[in-house]
Amino acid sequence: MPSSFSRRLVALAAIALVPGLALSACAAPGDDEAAGGEVVWAIEGANLSAGHMDPQTSQLDVSAMVQRVVLDSLVFEEPDGSYSPWLAESWEISDDSTSYTFRLRDDVVFHDGEPFNAAAVKANFDRIADPATASAQAATMLGGEFYAGTEVVDEYTVRVDFTQPFAPFLQAASTALLGFYSPAVLSDSADLLKAGGPDVTVGTGPFELTEYTPDQEIVYTRNDAYAWAPESHGAPGFDTLRVEILPEATVRAGVVESGEADLASNLPPNLAKDLGEPLTVEAKEYPGLPYSLYLNEKYGVFADERVRQAFSRAIDIDTAVEEIFYGQFPRAWSILGATTPGYDASLEGTWPFDPNVANQLLDEAGWTGRDADGYRTKDGQRLSARWIAYTPVPDDRTALANTIQSDLKAVGFDLVREVLEPGAYNEQYGPKTFDLTDWGFSGVDPDLLRSHLHTDGFQNASQVSDPAIDELLETGVATVDPDARAAVYGELQQWNGEHVAIVPLYSPALITAVGDTVSGLSYDLYGRPLFFDVTVR
Repeated sequence: MPSSFSRRLVALAAIALVPGLALSACAAPGDDEAAGGEVVWAIEGANLSAGHMDPQTSQLDVSAMVQRVVLDSLVFEEPDGSYSPWLAESWEISDDSTSYTFRLRDDVVFHDGEPFNAAAVKANFDRIADPATASAQAATMLGGEFYAGTEVVDEYTVRVDFTQPFAPFLQAASTALLGFYSPAVLSDSADLLKAGGPDVTVGTGPFELTEYTPDQEIVYTRNDAYAWAPESHGAPGFDTLRVEILPEATVRAGVVESGEADLASNLPPNLAKDLGEPLTVEAKEYPGLPYSLYLNEKYGVFADERVRQAFSRAIDIDTAVEEIFYGQFPRAWSILGATTPGYDASLEGTWPFDPNVANQLLDEAGWTGRDADGYRTKDGQRLSARWIAYTPVPDDRTALANTIQSDLKAVGFDLVREVLEPGAYNEQYGPKTFDLTDWGFSGVDPDLLRSHLHTDGFQNASQVSDPAIDELLETGVATVDPDARAAVYGELQQWNGEHVAIVPLYSPALITAVGDTVSGLSYDLYGRPLFFDVTVR
């Protein structure tokens, strides 16, 4: 490890490249001012300013991660997967799971003084369900087409109804995506929520958003009236949470090493492995859909299942993941990660790297010719696929992409990768004029597969349209018994293992390094830091 002096020089050199961070340098942990109660948290946050400050409309993890301190939920999901009271004191689920009734606390107040009550729950849920809101993930978690409405039973009792059994709702109701804004904001400033900011991002949470400089920092100030934390937690013991937006991973690592930040998240394994005392490094594997490649079977060469299967067997995933991520992230075998309820471990080892199998499948598919560059051809056409990627792309994923391209070239498959700005990406993603794309998608409930594999799924990048798969996904969302649900999602995972609509690569973790200035930090099931109970010296 370098000396503390040299670490500080590295960090300060990095800070000089980021004007926004200079604002907080005078309040670094260890200074007299910081000792009064400021926590500095360095995150990636690159796309927050592109309309992703509202978890009700954004599916980016970072949106829910930072706004959790503002937006409380009806229930809290404990580490063991059970639920405890939060804004709801108690709840009842109808025998057929079509109706959820919540008895709310009567002492909760929004940051602007508005009361939290049943009408506030209805206003938020109806806003999410309104097609004009263009809420994709949150609307799906609220039931999507199955949402029948929210009824105010009395001032502090609210009932959420569905047109069919909707098993995932309690888990969804524990997330920031179904958290609550002040009804006054929804009435007067709902169109500003995507951009966010003081007097707009108004919730009931332990912190109030008081300053926001896009692409630089977000400042949250403690809500001194907060007395309604989840029963397993308490109110924060510090005054200010300063979130520094630092897209460069080396900068985030540098500022937490030097002490300029109290904690840093979204760290890659190659940097995290070199962090030592007094830092504590926590790696929390995301539940949900692993980082994967989505093969568009309605466009180009991936219409042939044999080509999709060959593609998956031509990539040496084990070696690439082990070397690029330093053994920190496990290779994925299924479209559900190993920490996700319903994960089917029987898929492990069933589709290993095998270029001989890949070559045989491509021969069977008719790609038997070769051009001057060594790529396979059929009827004068090169075997080629175009991969569109969404910026920013971390260095480790760039390295992974390069390895995948090299492996595919070895079997005569030309993979062309285009890294696009969000606008250009969406121009192709919308009409699905690409061969494959990539992402990971966190989620605790396996119903997240509905958005990726159902004919009408909002993230169905593979363009799967199969009545049998639609039926399985609809059965899963309506099935309450855990064993029966697991069987449904096991069948879906087995189907993908053969059909190869999605090629899972690895299960990422949210890696956070925490300095010894912070005590009491905990994490949710997604690995995101929670600031209940936190104190700072």
